[in-house]
Amino acid sequence: MEISEFEKKSLEKAETFPIDDATKGALGVLEWAYKTFAEEKIVYASSFGAEAIVLIDLIQQVKPDAHIVFLDTGLHFPETYEVIDAIEARFPSLRIERKLPALTLDEQAAQHGTALWKREPNSCCNIRKVIPLRETLSTKEAWISGLRREQSPTRANTNFINKDAKFDNLKICPLIHWTWDEVWEYIREKDLPYNKLHDQGYPSIGCFPCTQAAGVDGDSRAGRWAGMGKTECGLHTR
Repeated sequence: MEISEFEKKSLEKAETFPIDDATKGALGVLEWAYKTFAEEKIVYASSFGAEAIVLIDLIQQVKPDAHIVFLDTGLHFPETYEVIDAIEARFPSLRIERKLPALTLDEQAAQHGTALWKREPNSCCNIRKVIPLRETLSTKEAWISGLRREQSPTRANTNFINKDAKFDNLKICPLIHWTWDEVWEYIREKDLPYNKLHDQGYPSIGCFPCTQAAGVDGDSRAGRWAGMGKTECGLHTR
């Protein structure tokens, strides 16, 4: 994996962000990101889960008209679309793009069979999430993600700035040091809209066929693709 001199300096920069401030470094990381990358070269790929709501509030403090992309698989819970509408009303200057896959659900069924997510969940995620994000990031130098180290073992070593070999750019993760409790303290303090499924035991919310309640203790990804030996959609893995 080749790393440019700019990327090397950016990775080194990650070691300099102080984490003892009110946002555990998140606001400083975002200020650096939006100062470093041109407006058209950076995007926040948002799931509109709890972490996303915190990030959106922080981002709009730094860049009120920031570009946010939501990978609209066509399989999200109604509550997810409701919170997107609420965020658009709360922060009207943000540019929220709902990115659709090339295939509609009917076209996917015609080409790959019905309920692909049951038989080949990786293929479904690739069609409806990975490829659309790759299309979005093809013109970007960096993207922002809400990953936290506490979320799961696969995310425990995430840094503020990461070389993303999959999409050949930099992945910026401002919330790596936040705990689940701190995320919710922030949401409640700011009275921010959030996905009501979180109140029903869904810590991580994806597409409805592949997401179930998992409580609030332990691996927050446990409710995703339960019983399939899969905890990631492919956006954050090689």
